[in-house]
Amino acid sequence: MRPGALRFCFGSGCGRGFRYGVGGFWVLGVAILLLTGSRCSYASSRAQSVAPAGGSAVRAEQVSGVASGAASGVASGAAADGYRGFDRNEYPGDQAMAVLHRSFAFTGYWLTNPPGEDRNSWKGKRETLRRQGWGFLVLANGRLDAEIRRAQRRRVSPAALARSDAESAVANARVEGFPAGSILFLDQEEGGELLAEQAAYLLAWTQTVAGSKYMPGVYASGAPVFIRSGDPVPVGAAAAAGQTTTTIDDIRSRVVAGGLHAVAIFDAQDACPPAPGCTLLTHPLASSGEIVLSPGGDLVAWQYAQSPRRPELTRACAASYARDGNCYAPGAPEVFLDMDLASSPDPSHGR
Repeated sequence: MRPGALRFCFGSGCGRGFRYGVGGFWVLGVAILLLTGSRCSYASSRAQSVAPAGGSAVRAEQVSGVASGAASGVASGAAADGYRGFDRNEYPGDQAMAVLHRSFAFTGYWLTNPPGEDRNSWKGKRETLRRQGWGFLVLANGRLDAEIRRAQRRRVSPAALARSDAESAVANARVEGFPAGSILFLDQEEGGELLAEQAAYLLAWTQTVAGSKYMPGVYASGAPVFIRSGDPVPVGAAAAAGQTTTTIDDIRSRVVAGGLHAVAIFDAQDACPPAPGCTLLTHPLASSGEIVLSPGGDLVAWQYAQSPRRPELTRACAASYARDGNCYAPGAPEVFLDMDLASSPDPSHGR
């Protein structure tokens, strides 16, 4: 482990099989237009394509808070505390999406292959979903540190790799029909303080998108880690001021220090508390305590539940998840997913 190396991986594309290190997609809460990895020892996965054995038998009633919330009909995901949405790697199907829209206002939408996948099943579905009334959280997969370092050995700089990836994401967004001004979120799978090559990649990606007709955003971890060791801060543990940081804070400080284009932040944080677990009954965004807002920033979105759950972070809300550890959608018990909350029914302004 080099000094400053990220200590955890919180996304499904980060080193298959790694299951602990720290943090996690993850850490959610989004500060939009914020002035604003690495050695994997922890992986939490984004909702994947196929329900695990026995998954189809898990009923929506098994999701704490969802039974009553879904039964009463949370109209298009709207509620007093914000708008509910979800993200997952695999497209659930047109019919399932119509059912899911009874409970959720917006959906994650991949412009690239999702983490760990060799195809993108969301491709070409924007217009179908727009007609169904969905809002969007537009996502593009980033690079793991190992991939960036392999490119460097081929004499491809992190910035050059990022520019190429960003240009592809912009081109895909244009083909999908996303309007000018839509926010494209780079999926930063690894958490903790960014390594030099990771920071170079991430900031070159956001700057390239900022030079297009779209706006840059980053999906990253808001889970606290100790600055000196990079180890995760245990849930409920107290730490002295100045001893911890988050990937979000690191990104924010680099953007400000570099005088770079503002970056919208999609913050993943599924630790209970502050996360409520797999439920439609959440805290208002304004009081979630998820992140310290940048000057003039607003909390836009928060990923508060992941599938499968991370046991070491979700002990206090374990009963809210299904027996197999996943979070299932109300009305579509075969669909497991990650749950999000936003202040807008269309967080990426993608309609």
